[in-house]
Amino acid sequence: MLFKYAYALTGGIATGKSSVIELLQHSGFRVIDADKVAHEVLDEQHQKISEVFGEEVVNEGKVDRKLLGSMVFSDPQKRKVLESLLHPVIYTKIAALSDTLDKRAEPYIVDIPLFYEGGRYAIENVIVVYASKEQQMERLMQRDSYSKEEALARIESQIDIQEKRDNATYVIDNSGNLKQLELETERIKNEILGDML
Repeated sequence: MLFKYAYALTGGIATGKSSVIELLQHSGFRVIDADKVAHEVLDEQHQKISEVFGEEVVNEGKVDRKLLGSMVFSDPQKRKVLESLLHPVIYTKIAALSDTLDKRAEPYIVDIPLFYEGGRYAIENVIVVYASKEQQMERLMQRDSYSKEEALARIESQIDIQEKRDNATYVIDNSGNLKQLELETERIKNEILGDML
């Protein structure tokens, strides 16, 4: 069974998923990074991206993700086109990586930022990294120098963080400081390993 030992890790934009992944990797968990796979696929598909979205989004075989992002975030139709182009290829690659990790019969993490939005992965256990919408806004504006409008557009392109939290198997609360995040991640790690016994 595919994804038998998988734990999906998701959340909202700027909730702190990358920090949690780092902490889980230090704890010994293997991780499949859907974003990393997506970036590889994006560049592999640069020819098609160029045909569909214009030559200006590709430079020397690399896709300008920021430029492409600004195009698709402001146009739901273009976003659908991009997703239908990339997601099947991304899924195939992640499924192959998952198949390899399932053979180890140990829990592992599949980091999928848009787990709920995509509805593509049959992973039973879901970890949601939570921070309030206000914190998401603040962090996004600070981290990526987005205006309030740009930050809000990105947050609202995803399912509301509260809804994700309500549907989670495990919740890591990242509304405090780094020490609290470390404790929260450790707690979830112990719960996962405890559930495996």
